[in-house]
Amino acid sequence: MSQTYQQIVQDIKNRIFYPVYLLSGEEAYYIDQLIDLIETSVLTENEKEFNQNVLYGRDVDARTIMEYAKRYPMMASHQVLIVKEAQEIRDLENLKKYLEQPLKTTLLVIGYKYKKYDKRTSLAKLVDEKGVFYVSDKLYEDKIPAWLSGRVKELGYTITTKACNMMASALGNNLQKIDSELHKLFINTVPGSEITEAQVEKFIGISKDYNVFELQDALVTGDALKANRIINYFSNNPRDNSLVKNLPILFSFFSRLMLFHSVANRPQGEIIGVMGIKPGLIYKYRQAASTYPPARLARVLELFNEYDLKNKGIGAASIAESELLKELTYRILHS
Repeated sequence: MSQTYQQIVQDIKNRIFYPVYLLSGEEAYYIDQLIDLIETSVLTENEKEFNQNVLYGRDVDARTIMEYAKRYPMMASHQVLIVKEAQEIRDLENLKKYLEQPLKTTLLVIGYKYKKYDKRTSLAKLVDEKGVFYVSDKLYEDKIPAWLSGRVKELGYTITTKACNMMASALGNNLQKIDSELHKLFINTVPGSEITEAQVEKFIGISKDYNVFELQDALVTGDALKANRIINYFSNNPRDNSLVKNLPILFSFFSRLMLFHSVANRPQGEIIGVMGIKPGLIYKYRQAASTYPPARLARVLELFNEYDLKNKGIGAASIAESELLKELTYRILHS
């Protein structure tokens, strides 16, 4: 059966197990999290010695996996067989021979990373019938702030909106990297407290004054001096401030601003519902709407499209990203 991440986690915590788990997809983070949960929680430490094995795709084939899977547990209710990096197994489809009659006492966990396993194959259909077929999709970058905030809350902390946006902007949609950086913060933060932008700057090294959201604010207020300072900082620190990463964030705000213009006269509750934003952010959109009325905003959105193409080498070959961003910022401020 197909299950969500939360459903699989809940079943494992309730000790509801299946003979096979095929965990595939572009987002490796959730696959690793589920494998870690199974690896640490199904068997006791004493049971693991004889009943838990971890195999790696580069070292095994389907026949070897089946030999392990057919073993019976010793002094335990189950044996756990984890196959990591299964995308490297050339004959993985041959596991269908085992899955036609899998042992109920074996938990066969297959981690197939960085791409989706084809659900049309015989193996996938058998997994769907006998066990759990899970697809871990990559999160789009505009979903990262909400994910990050939720992850912080899940671990017993809170985080300011600005600190959350700083991390999302700097770290992109690499969930494993975000989680790793969060744990750096937690080591240096009192449990249950709020993570601030000052802590993000101190312990992760992300500037609270020179990031894409500060640039966005400078564009909204028309503060050319602040905008140029941030762009110069980006030029000197290109690795963490690429145009490829920052352009979609800026475009997302300005495109949502066009939506705001269409609902600006509605009650606040309706605006929040249509735009899917927190109440505290409405003031920012009202401020931006006064600076960028619809006609000007349309010109700005055209600029984003133009510079996205230029950054891909269309109409602007061999121009550095930093120069493109300087040009774009100047033209937005003077649009």
